[in-house]
Amino acid sequence: MDARLDYGSSEILQKFVKHINSAGAAVPRGTLPVATTNLVLTRASQINGCAVCVDMHTKDAEHAGETSVRLNLVAAWRDAKVFTDAERAALELTEQGTRIADAAGGVTDEAWANAAKHYDTDQLAALACAIALINACNRLNVISQNRGGDYKPGQWG
Repeated sequence: MDARLDYGSSEILQKFVKHINSAGAAVPRGTLPVATTNLVLTRASQINGCAVCVDMHTKDAEHAGETSVRLNLVAAWRDAKVFTDAERAALELTEQGTRIADAAGGVTDEAWANAAKHYDTDQLAALACAIALINACNRLNVISQNRGGDYKPGQWG
């Protein structure tokens, strides 16, 4: 099946993606551990069914040294013993922030307070930005029916 929209043939999509990427660049590298960022991006993409982003973020995570065990267990993180308490807090925040329509009230105070035990204000801001941004990217790819599978680590910078 072909994608509904070709990013290369639409000036609007090119401009939008440029601005989305600029928004992502507002968070300085190193604000969050790379492993945490990759887990968050992967988990939101799994929830949203975005093959493009699951492909991209798992490959980028592997390239950054992430293990296949952890990547294979991220969808079942609650029952896996390979994640730190801080990563669990980030994954819970990701799930609640991604499943806003499924949970009355969105992100609970408990999930936020748990994340705040592990992350400072800038890191919490980076988490919130990463969750919001990946959800936007996921939705654009799902709407467009873009397919995953051919991403090369570092391909998009």
